[in-house]
Amino acid sequence: MLHLRVIAPVDRSAEVVDLLTAEPGVTHLAVLTGAARQPQGDLILCDVVRESADGVLRSLQQLGVEARGGIAAEDVELTISASADRAAEEAPGSGADAVVWDEIAAKTGEQTELSGTYLVLLVVATMIAGIGVLLDQPILIVGAMVVGPEFGPLAALCVALWRRRLDVIGKSVQALTVGFLAAMVATVLSTWALTAAGLVNEEMLLAARPLTDFIWRPDALSWVVGLLAGVAGMLSLTSKKSGSLVGVLISVTTVPAAANVAVAAAYGVWDEAGGSALQLVINLSAIVLAGLLTLLVQQAWWWNLARRTRRPAAG
Repeated sequence: MLHLRVIAPVDRSAEVVDLLTAEPGVTHLAVLTGAARQPQGDLILCDVVRESADGVLRSLQQLGVEARGGIAAEDVELTISASADRAAEEAPGSGADAVVWDEIAAKTGEQTELSGTYLVLLVVATMIAGIGVLLDQPILIVGAMVVGPEFGPLAALCVALWRRRLDVIGKSVQALTVGFLAAMVATVLSTWALTAAGLVNEEMLLAARPLTDFIWRPDALSWVVGLLAGVAGMLSLTSKKSGSLVGVLISVTTVPAAANVAVAAAYGVWDEAGGSALQLVINLSAIVLAGLLTLLVQQAWWWNLARRTRRPAAG
C-alpha cells in the first residue's frame, strides 16, 4: 500500500476528491482545506493499494495536479484497517505483481547519476574480479558480482527505452560506458602494480583455470543466462524483491568479464581479452532486451486486466 500526499489547487480540489472517492483501491481519505502554503491549495491525504496506484497517479496527472500542486507517495509498511482490507479485495490484480511506473522511473532515474560512489564501487568490484580471475577463485568472482552497481543503470536504461526518455537513456549509457572504462583502466594499472610487487604474474593467467575460464569463452548459454537474469532483475525491481536482485547480480558475468578484459590486456593476451569483451557485450545486451520484454509483458497484462475489470461495470 502507498500513502499519497496531494496538494491540489483550490479549483481542482473537488475533482481530485471525487476521483479518489470513486476509486475502490483508495481508503483513509482525508481533506485539509487550505492547509497547503507552498504551493497554495488543499492538502489531500489517502492510502491506495499498489494494484490501483498507477491508475490513480496517472489520473491525478491528467488533472494537472503536478503542474500547480504536487504529488508525493511513500510505502506503508503496516496498515491495520478493515477499510484497507476491503480496498485490497476490491482492487483488481495482486499487489505483489503491481507495477507503479512513476515509482520505477523515479527509482531507476536515481541510478543514472555518474557519482563518485558508483565509480568507486565499480572499480573496486572489477579489481576484486581481476584478482579472482588470476587466482581462479569463484568466491572472489561472486563477491565482485555482488559489489558491482552496474544493474542500476541497466535497469534505468530499460525503463527509459520503454518510456522513450532520451535524457535518461543518455545518462544511463554514459554511466555504463564511463564506469566500465574507468574500472578496466584501474584494473589494468592494479594488475601491473601487483605484477611489479611479485604478487601475480602472466603465468597465472595462462595456466589452466577450470573454475573461471567460462568468463572469456562465451557460448549460447551466455545469451540464455543473460536473458533469464534480465527477466528476474526487472521483476525484482518492479515487485521490490531485493533478495531476488542479489541473485541476479551473482548470475551474470558483467563485472568479471570486464575484469578479464583488463587483466588479459595488461599482459597482452588479446584473444582472451576479445573473448571477455564479447562476453560482456552479450550479457549487457541480453539483460537490456530481456528487461524491455519483461516491461512489455507486464504492461500488456495490466492493460488487459484493467479492460476486463471495466467491462462488467460498463454492462
